Amino acid sequence: MTITGRVPLLLALGLVPVVLRPAMGTVWGWLLLVGLVTLVDWWLAVRPATLTIRRAEVGSVRLGYAALTRLTIDNPGTRTVRALVRDAWQPTAGASGNRHRIHLPAGDATTLSTDLCPRRRGDLRAVGVTVRIPGPLGLAARQSTLDVPGTVRSLPPFESRKHLPSRLARLRELDGRSAVRIRGAGTEFDSLREYVRGDDVRSIDWRASARNRNVVVRTWQPERDRRVVIVLDTSRVSAARIGDVPRLDSAMDAGLLLAALAARAGDRIDFLAGDRFVRARVRAAGARDIVATLQDTMADLEPVIAEADWAGLAGAVNHLGRQRALVVLLTPLEPASVIESLLPVLPALIKHHRVVVASVQDPALGALREQRESLTDVYAAAAASQVLQQRRRASEILTALGVDVVDADAERLPPALADHYLTLKARGLL
Repeated sequence: MTITGRVPLLLALGLVPVVLRPAMGTVWGWLLLVGLVTLVDWWLAVRPATLTIRRAEVGSVRLGYAALTRLTIDNPGTRTVRALVRDAWQPTAGASGNRHRIHLPAGDATTLSTDLCPRRRGDLRAVGVTVRIPGPLGLAARQSTLDVPGTVRSLPPFESRKHLPSRLARLRELDGRSAVRIRGAGTEFDSLREYVRGDDVRSIDWRASARNRNVVVRTWQPERDRRVVIVLDTSRVSAARIGDVPRLDSAMDAGLLLAALAARAGDRIDFLAGDRFVRARVRAAGARDIVATLQDTMADLEPVIAEADWAGLAGAVNHLGRQRALVVLLTPLEPASVIESLLPVLPALIKHHRVVVASVQDPALGALREQRESLTDVYAAAAASQVLQQRRRASEILTALGVDVVDADAERLPPALADHYLTLKARGLL
């Protein structure tokens, strides 16, 4: 039972009989009367359990984007219901405008809408629907929280999709489907044509030229039906925040853009995510809906405060198949983690696959290195310079082993990784 603001006002009115007849009996009598009237008012209120409440399925929404959840309330009783309804969700669901006043005649129904704006990834659930129905006098109300299940699945936002049209245009150029043609790229034979100045002499077909009056060159199509394996590091190093976004989320954004581009290019996509254990695995082949599949898989992934077991992850990559693939490791370029854990397993991966390490760079380190206004700034600049030097050294070691390194800030990493993929495809290095 809950009481309203009318009860204190009614108690205050008791000052009148107390002044007229000052006695403890008058005080207790008035208190008893108010309590009795309040109890009767509560008893006469409609019970919230008599209402029928249904929730429409919310579905999925990208992180930071708006969604709508709807409740349908039926009044099957014989009395009109005036109520306050609160549709409660966990805080990270970002529910707003979730308190509704309803006037529901007998046998009628109404629909209530609540805005959601998720603030983290994963399944965000409704806590319950609280219904408060006051009595006829408005002194007391019946209140009950009803379990009306509801879930909204918050997906990675995929902000880098804005870069997809320009990369698809470049891919069409490589495929020869646009007016511009890339000559001498790829490994699949396309056609013969006459030599023009600027052509690579290595593409000259001498046998065909001997049968013609002009020099003839071969043209090539970019490689198709290749394998791309995306490995997402969910260990402790991915938990660091760059600005307001965790490194893990920025790496997801880069992986989604690469997957969307590679799928359009006709390549087969595999996805792994893990740290000490493999947390997620997707064998999507060349599915056109690869982005939706990966977004749904990535939604539940969170950083684990543990070191990555790169030996186990490399074994999982090899378990996907021995066919040569482009293996993209989305992991921060942290010197200690790279040298102690990743470096020992790279030779076995490089032997069978083309390996790329894509890392989210922290631009704050560069800013700290340049700031020297005070003694504290000088110490911070020296520390930042040392960290950057260690990162460069780790990058040089990886490059010496034959690993491609793409190191950029969160905004530039997705397009940089996509451009690197297109370059490898054009040069026939997949």
